[in-house]
Amino acid sequence: MYTTSIKYDGELRTISKHNYSGSNLITDAPIDNMGKGEGFSPTDLVVTALGSCILTIMGIYCQKNNLKFEAASIDVLKVMGSNPRRISKIDLNLNVKNDWDDKTLIKVLNAVKSCPVMKSLNDDIKITWKINS
Repeated sequence: MYTTSIKYDGELRTISKHNYSGSNLITDAPIDNMGKGEGFSPTDLVVTALGSCILTIMGIYCQKNNLKFEAASIDVLKVMGSNPRRISKIDLNLNVKNDWDDKTLIKVLNAVKSCPVMKSLNDDIKITWKINS
């Protein structure tokens, strides 16, 4: 079974179906690229996938190591480049509110290096981090 089925819905919009769960997702071209900006753009989904992957990997590491993982969030800023149009920079602002010592925090953050989305991104994309704990 294919992971996702995607249909063009007209006016620079797509509807994607996750075939395993049946959930749907709409994308819309951004305002700065002829779209309406009424939903996530495809490049928004790339950086959203990165943020989601980071938090998921942190959660997996904590489950495997019996660590309490109560509160974490990540804000992501995408910067687009031109010629060719692409994601040129991603700023990550990670907020972690747990009772971890510095050693544990470092171990959890090192686990993030295994994030498959991050490993799939082009090395030309500059990724910056700010970690608030």
